[in-house]
Amino acid sequence: MENFLRLNLLAAMLVCGAAQLSAPLPLLAQTGPATQDSRPEAVLATLPWEIGPVIQGGVGTGNRDSYNFFSAGAHLGKVLTNPALPSILRGQFELAGEFLPLWQAYTPPPGLVPVTVVIDGQKNTEYVPFGGGTFTGISITPVILRWNLISHRRLTPWVQGAGGVVWTNHKFPPDYLVPKGDPGGTSIWNFTPQFGVGFNYFVKPKRSISFAANAVHISSASLGDHNPGVNASVQFELGYNWWK
Repeated sequence: MENFLRLNLLAAMLVCGAAQLSAPLPLLAQTGPATQDSRPEAVLATLPWEIGPVIQGGVGTGNRDSYNFFSAGAHLGKVLTNPALPSILRGQFELAGEFLPLWQAYTPPPGLVPVTVVIDGQKNTEYVPFGGGTFTGISITPVILRWNLISHRRLTPWVQGAGGVVWTNHKFPPDYLVPKGDPGGTSIWNFTPQFGVGFNYFVKPKRSISFAANAVHISSASLGDHNPGVNASVQFELGYNWWK
């Protein structure tokens, strides 16, 4: 009787083992249990969606160093590939986008500034408009191409390139005298090509805090009479993300 019970127990164990081996293996099985493993590669192995709120702020550079920026909205992304490339470059490609219904640029108050121009060999001082106060608008970045590096536990650094558009309630940037001596002409529509680096830090499985630093160019692509733009700005972004 005892031997019979042992044989039945052994048979049951073999049946359970066979059932587990024959069941489809989820991709997460390559890196550990999905419920406990907070490693980025364990989360990203499921090719998840990423969604969460973001806030962004920064400053202009060069002749726009008196400009400040702030925006807030949402980030949506989808990991599209399995891990690729060797060593520290090992990672996954993500296609993402951002919608920022609140976008603001803070420029000097409206006023006139003296500018020296040369006309027929004669130097003249003219006063031209400069500054425009606060500009409010909406920004959409429909294409963010991101490479997530997954060689670090709980930390997922990335590099990315992106392109978007921003609409403002007044022509941006404020009119000013461009270097050629012609009056500036700007537009309520501007394009925002950008490049950045950042990371996700997984505070728990499928939950992460993100931080990014982006170099953003703002340009109307000559939609106005001229294209003074904001040649470069440095903007920092903070977000919280759910991975599904």
